[in-house]
Amino acid sequence: MANLLSKIWLSSPHMGGEEVRFVQEAFDTNWVAPLGPNVSGLETDLEKYLADSDSPLFVAALSSGTAALHLALILAGVEPGDEVLCQSMTFSASANPIRYQYATPVFIDSEAQTWNLCPDALEAAIQDRIKKGKKPKALVAVHLYGTPYQVDAVHAICKKYNIILIEDSAEALGSTYKGKACGTFGDFGILSFNGNKIITTSGGGALVCKTKAHQEKAVFLATQARDAAPHYQHSHIGYNYRMSNICAGIGRGQMRVLPDRVNQRRAMHTFYKEILKDIPAVKVFETPSSDYVSNYWLSCITVNPESGKTREGLRLFLETLNIESRPLWKPMHLQPVFNSYPYYGNRVAESLFENGLCLPSGSNLSDADRNRIKEALQTYFA
Repeated sequence: MANLLSKIWLSSPHMGGEEVRFVQEAFDTNWVAPLGPNVSGLETDLEKYLADSDSPLFVAALSSGTAALHLALILAGVEPGDEVLCQSMTFSASANPIRYQYATPVFIDSEAQTWNLCPDALEAAIQDRIKKGKKPKALVAVHLYGTPYQVDAVHAICKKYNIILIEDSAEALGSTYKGKACGTFGDFGILSFNGNKIITTSGGGALVCKTKAHQEKAVFLATQARDAAPHYQHSHIGYNYRMSNICAGIGRGQMRVLPDRVNQRRAMHTFYKEILKDIPAVKVFETPSSDYVSNYWLSCITVNPESGKTREGLRLFLETLNIESRPLWKPMHLQPVFNSYPYYGNRVAESLFENGLCLPSGSNLSDADRNRIKEALQTYFA
């Protein structure tokens, strides 16, 4: 029976309708290269959406969030041999660019309230690295699944020790902390428009900068660092990281429906809270206070194994019904490629990984999809 049912995906793209118009304009005007009016238009759209009254923001549209993070590390002055602090519970793209720079990642545990960077473990790590003669150059802090990290505490620590903060907001476009948009807190902000994100450009990302000079330097590096000369001259190593005008056209259309997509994702979170509220074995993850507004890019739960039910049991059961779910990110300090690097903290991230599951959260799920999900969850926990 299961293979006759249509697939319910974890988080699939959701077009709004206007994307075609912007893409068609790119074809009609022959702007199909990694520059053009859609690219600059998307940058302006993002700057307006993220608008910060405290300081101006400048956005560079790029080929991926990973590219944005790599350029942020370069602009932060991270060089071979430097150490960069990084939240352990995250996708590998938060950590991989550290190694692109031949720097050393130092991983930090989560705390139970937001599932993000633990301020106590962060400060302990900084103090210990300084004692060892290696003060970290930068920090990559992540808003996991759209929920802001403890911004005030984390930023106070970075200020105290003069550490550059790179805010990985790849999962948190549309989230806010104390009324301010995620992606605007750090020295640099990272956005992702991958196909599974809250809005998409098919593939793409953006770097949010606090100065025009940094934005211009990012664009320069992202376009192969070509010097201002009539011939091709290069005085710096460059990258092919600029977003194409076609992808940016999709993004411009998606920006028109971003507020709706945030509301639809948050409605899915409310749906799960309601149908799981009377099941003691399950806890739906939510923000700790009204200071935190999450886009709930993915709705997540933890399953208490002492109940006789497990995260993995539920995942496999949903799979038989053609419903996609996925374990939480496996912490970086447990990954084979990173397990030899320093780690500070306890077992919060490990425990979350062992017992946590991401449930279907797409903004395009139908009432029929939700009914199937509801019936499946109630059957498993019955």
